[in-house]
Amino acid sequence: VQLQACGGGLVQAGGCLKLSCAASGSTYRLNDMGWYRQAPGKQRELVATITSAGSTNYADSVKSRFTISRDNTKNTVYLQMDSLKPEDTAVYYCKAQGISRSFGSAWIAFDSWGQGTQITVSS
Repeated sequence: VQLQACGGGLVQAGGCLKLSCAASGSTYRLNDMGWYRQAPGKQRELVATITSAGSTNYADSVKSRFTISRDNTKNTVYLQMDSLKPEDTAVYYCKAQGISRSFGSAWIAFDSWGQGTQITVSS
């Protein structure tokens, strides 16, 4: 399963951006999807996750500012980012977990990452 993320860019502090990430591939079923980020010199960290039923989880640093959502008909996850701060500057990655199979094969679990998209927030 491949993930394609879109929507990165440069924004001023206090501004907003929306990321999207679409899954594609052969036969698969998506479970949890989420967004992670990695700032220069830091480890990758969780931003937000959402289950297939719509339950969400957020890092404390983004609660009340970011909103994760998904459209199961489009196999797409979104991240609405409001009130952006310079410390939100990072490369943002989408992630999807689920099961997939090739024709005639059994279902197997997968864990896929998108290619990353840069978000830069200027002060």
